[in-house]
Amino acid sequence: MAEQKLIVYTDGAARGNPGPGGYGAILKWGQVEKEFSAGYRLTTNNRMELMAVIVALEVLTKKKLNIIIYSDSQYVVKAVKEGWLRNWIKTDFKGGKKNKDLWKKYFELAKEHTIEFVWVKGHADNAYNNRCDELATAAADGKSLLIDEVYEKEKE
Repeated sequence: MAEQKLIVYTDGAARGNPGPGGYGAILKWGQVEKEFSAGYRLTTNNRMELMAVIVALEVLTKKKLNIIIYSDSQYVVKAVKEGWLRNWIKTDFKGGKKNKDLWKKYFELAKEHTIEFVWVKGHADNAYNNRCDELATAAADGKSLLIDEVYEKEKE
C-alpha cells in the first residue's frame, strides 16, 4: 500500500499590499479536512502566502510526514523548488532579502518532513485553492486582526 501523503493547500492575501492581510490553509489527510485562517492588520501578500505554509506545518503533531503543498505563490514555490531559500539561508539573507523571520521559521519546520511544492494557478478551477483564497480574504477583512510584529517593527 502506498504511503499516505498529507495534502496542503495554502493562500495569502493583502488589501493594499502592504495593508490588512490574511492567510488560509486546508489540510487533507485521507477523508479528514481541516481549515485554518487568520488576519493581520498590516502585512504583505508574500508574508501571508508564507504564513499559510508555516501554520500548516506548525499544527502538525506527527513528524516525518510526506507532504504535498499546493500554492499559487510563485514566490514561495520557486524559493523552495529552485533553491533560492537554501542560498538565502547560506548568505544570511544578504542583500536585504525580505521575510527572513518567516523563511527561517519555515526552514526549521520543513526539516521535520519531506515536502513537495506544487504551483497551482490562482483564481482558477482548483476548488481548494479558491477556498483558501476565500479564507485568506475573509480573514484580511475581519475585525479582530492580529499584529504582524516583525513586519510592523521593520516598517517603523
